Amino acid sequence: MFSRMREDVANVLERDPAARSRWEVLTCYPGMHALWLHRFAHWAWRRGYCWLGRFTSHIGRMLTGIEIHPGATIGRRVFIDHGMGVVIGETAEVGDDCTIYQGVTLGGTSLYRGAKRHPTLRRGVVIGAGAKVLGGFEVGDGAKVGSNAVVVKPVPAGATAVGNPARIIEAATDGVSREREAKAEQMGFTAYGVTRDMDDPVSKALHGLLDHAVETDRRIRVLVEQLAESGICVDAAAKAEDGFDPKGLGRMVD
Repeated sequence: MFSRMREDVANVLERDPAARSRWEVLTCYPGMHALWLHRFAHWAWRRGYCWLGRFTSHIGRMLTGIEIHPGATIGRRVFIDHGMGVVIGETAEVGDDCTIYQGVTLGGTSLYRGAKRHPTLRRGVVIGAGAKVLGGFEVGDGAKVGSNAVVVKPVPAGATAVGNPARIIEAATDGVSREREAKAEQMGFTAYGVTRDMDDPVSKALHGLLDHAVETDRRIRVLVEQLAESGICVDAAAKAEDGFDPKGLGRMVD
């Protein structure tokens, strides 16, 4: 037991730059206190002392603001940062080295007793503040869920899910990232993203449409110039404006 507690303290010191001393971690980190109380509640729950497990969970919620059902399975070196408002359901499974921020819900969508109703987080998953992961599916190793995302389907290992409902975003290669940044500067359009080198799929689709629109405008301009050189009157077409504003569209999407 004490070795696990020492491991928990070392884990917080390693992963939280705000932690200054072991004494501070021992006395001032509700996420760690909630995990310690949960271990006793889970022990009681598995041995048939269901009321004792639920009551311990209830006490833990009052003391820490974190509600972990005694039936939930929590791995080693899990870090609940801040933690206020975190809810972890009965059939949830949280793997080793996961990080959960405040306001997270690992909830269920089924009302059937005995069914797997809550999500399974594999090793190293990070769940951002305010995110909701709802359902009996898996979030793969090393996956990330953005703040305030609502995840209702599996997330592959190493992927990042953002939005409501959550969509999977993919990391681009370095060459693609450089090309995208250059195009964004050309058009005055910047997609919102979770990390520097990742684009939301909706933004990627908008980028494609805007790229096509810019290229179409360029071709039309070339055609108008060639027609004018051939002596064909194109004054009306040359002066016409379609009101397309990529910078304004970029601000709307951001």
